[in-house]
Amino acid sequence: MKPPQPEPPDPLNPLEAHPLLNALRERRSRRFGLGMKIPAGPLAYKSRHQPVPLTEAEESALVFAACGITGHALADLTYAKGEGGNIMAGLVARTISSGDGLQTVALVVTNDTGTHLVRRPRELSAADIDEMIAMGRRGEFTELYRRSRVKIKDGRAAPPVEPLFNINTNRWSAHAPGTSYFLPVNDLTFMYINGLLEILNEDTGVFLLDERNSYQPAGLARFARSRGGHLEDDPHKLRVATVRQVEQFVTEFVTIEQGMMLQNLGLMAQALGLGGFTNFANHEFGWFQALGFRMEQMPASRYLSVGRLVSLGMKLLRRDPLIPYPVGLERDGEVLLKPFCPPYYNTMADAVRAVVEAKFGARGLFRSAGHGSAWTKHADVTTGVPSVSEAAIAATTAYCEYVWGRYGRFPAYMPPYRTVMGFQAGHLDGEFYEKFYRPEALGETQRRDWEQRAK
Repeated sequence: MKPPQPEPPDPLNPLEAHPLLNALRERRSRRFGLGMKIPAGPLAYKSRHQPVPLTEAEESALVFAACGITGHALADLTYAKGEGGNIMAGLVARTISSGDGLQTVALVVTNDTGTHLVRRPRELSAADIDEMIAMGRRGEFTELYRRSRVKIKDGRAAPPVEPLFNINTNRWSAHAPGTSYFLPVNDLTFMYINGLLEILNEDTGVFLLDERNSYQPAGLARFARSRGGHLEDDPHKLRVATVRQVEQFVTEFVTIEQGMMLQNLGLMAQALGLGGFTNFANHEFGWFQALGFRMEQMPASRYLSVGRLVSLGMKLLRRDPLIPYPVGLERDGEVLLKPFCPPYYNTMADAVRAVVEAKFGARGLFRSAGHGSAWTKHADVTTGVPSVSEAAIAATTAYCEYVWGRYGRFPAYMPPYRTVMGFQAGHLDGEFYEKFYRPEALGETQRRDWEQRAK
C-alpha cells in the first residue's frame, strides 16, 4: 500500500505560512497574561482584563508541536549482527526525536476545565497510529488531540506553589486562570533496560560497579571476563562504569527529549501569537501527587541510601521521614503509564523479558507484521534484525535484580518517573508590555492576537 503523502502547505493558513526563521528570531519567554497581577516591584501591574482560556484548536496545535505523531522513523541503521541496530525499540516518529525510537516522554495537559494525558505511540494500536499520521498530515490537530488524549482529572491539576514544590520567582504566575500547562513526564525504565541490553552484550561488554557499595560488581561478578564471562572487568580496557554513570546517562538522554518538547512548544506559541514560558517542575513527587499517580514510599535513609550508621542516626534523631515517589498512573481500572519494574511486573527479570518481548516476541516490533514502518519491504528488513542474545538478557537481569534488591526501586537514584520543566501558555495582556517594554518585546503574531482581544 502506498503511504499517505504530506499535504501541501496552505498559504492561506497563517500557522502553516509562518516562517520558521521568524519563530526562531521572535521566540521569547512572555509571562504576563490577561487577568494576571504582579503584586510588587518595579514591574508591579494588574491586568484590567478577564482571563481568556486557550481555544481547543490552540491547545491542540501546541500538543502537536510537543509530541504529534508524524509518520514512521526511518531507522536507517546497520542491522548486521554486532553492529547495534537492534537497539531500536520503536518505529513511529513524533515531532521530536527520541533515542532508540522509544518515545519515552509522555505529555500531560492541564487547564481550568480538565487534565489529560496524551497517549504515546506504544499505548496506541497500529490502526490508530496510521489514522493519526494521516490526520497530522492534513493538519487536523484538534481531532488528533481528541483521539490521543485520555482524561485523568476534572479541573486543573497543580502542586503547591511554595518552595521546594516551586521556586519563588514563579509563584505570581503559577497556574494562573486561563492558562494551559504542558507537563512532560519522563519514563526512565524502558530506556534504561533497553540500553543495558546493548552495553551488557558480548560486543560492548561493559562491566558495572556500584559506587555506593564499595565499588563491588553490581550483580555482575559471574559475568566478568576474569571469571570466564563476557563483560570486560579490566579497568585498563576502559569498559568499566558505575551505576551512577549509567543512570545519569539515561536521565540526561530522556531529559534532552523533554527539552525538544519544550522548545517546540515555545516555537508554536510564537507562531500562534501566544505567551508562553518554561518553568520549574523539578520535584520528586509534587506533580505526581497532584496528577493522582500511584505512589509508594520509603524512609529517607533508604531513599537516599545513606548507609547503616547514618540511617541509624536518622532514625534515633527522628530525622527519617517517609518520602513518597511515583510508580505508575491508573484511571478507572486502566493502567495508563506503567514502568518496567515492580509493582507492574512481579520481578525485574519479568520486566527485562517484557522489554525483549516488545521487540522480538511473537507480537514484537521486529517479528510481527502488524507494525508499520518506512521500509518498502518491511518483512525483509525485520526478519533480518538479530535478536538480543541470551547472555545479554542474563547479565541485564542480574544487574536489574541487584539494583532492585539493594535499593528497593528501579532506577537506584530516582523514581521511574520524573518531571523537570513545564510550559505555561496563555493570551498576553498587551497593555503590560506597552507600559514597560520597547515595541519589539511583542512579535507580529502576539500583536495580532492582542488586537483581537482588545477589540
